[in-house]
Amino acid sequence: MKIGFRTIKTAIGVSIAILLAETLHLQYFSSAGILTLLCIQKSRKQSLQAALTRFCACMLGMFFSSAVFSIIGYFPYSFLVLLLLFIPFCVRLRIQEGIASSSVIVMHAYLQEKVGLSFFINEFLVVLIGLGVALLINAYMPSADKQLNACKTEIDWLICTILNEIAAYLKDGYTLWDGKELLQLSNALKKAKALALLDIENSIQQKVGSYYSYFERKQQQYYSLERMLPHVSRITVQMEQGIRIGEFVLELSGHLRNPGQTPSLAGYLHKSLHGIREYHKQLPLPETRHEFENRASLFAVANELDLFVDLS
Repeated sequence: MKIGFRTIKTAIGVSIAILLAETLHLQYFSSAGILTLLCIQKSRKQSLQAALTRFCACMLGMFFSSAVFSIIGYFPYSFLVLLLLFIPFCVRLRIQEGIASSSVIVMHAYLQEKVGLSFFINEFLVVLIGLGVALLINAYMPSADKQLNACKTEIDWLICTILNEIAAYLKDGYTLWDGKELLQLSNALKKAKALALLDIENSIQQKVGSYYSYFERKQQQYYSLERMLPHVSRITVQMEQGIRIGEFVLELSGHLRNPGQTPSLAGYLHKSLHGIREYHKQLPLPETRHEFENRASLFAVANELDLFVDLS
């Protein structure tokens, strides 16, 4: 059984909240732990949003319940009126996530049977301790850089593998590739973008040139590869043009594996591809429909490579 870091933080936070509330001799001190439990989220941003919505909902719940119970009485059917009024009001204010938390305060008001200033102070402190401890505990987030760099390495390797298979097909006219890397790349990008988004939410200041923007570019390269592959599969004969484009794709793959080799990678690759396409323009026109279709597919591949290089 594996115990996650968030589970450890939750256990510590609940214990601290209950200890503080009990030390201050607050009534219903265990409720501070419940509020801490509900407020610890996956990121700092989510935790702060949860704390704000739960604080507002708890304060509203305290005053709503006090008013309703004072007017109607402390009877079970009083909850019917209370919830019919309170829940729509929370939804209107967009703090419905705090309804479950505020029910703790509502039950306290019902059990108290008579509310006064001391009750309001007690409940305010219980809420403050519960939510405050959650925010303090969640202020520390471990760095995700190691995981994000591992995602980058995996994604770059998958893209290079796909490019190598495309190059092999263009140069040799066949390949035993089953395309599994394309599916793996899609899954890896989803995982990486979710992790990068969480990393941004955990950052006090948004990072310049964040991992998310990097993975977004790789997502666009993935779409380019998806569009490229049907054109590649339509090329049924070996051609000089195909061999030249295949050599370029191999060069592109090599530069993606070692991007530091060229000061301006995109500019260099564009110039290289432009030279190949200009050479192709000097070749004789196709003589048969079959040759025309193959060259048209290769032209479409070259267009996609242009877009792919822009995203490098």
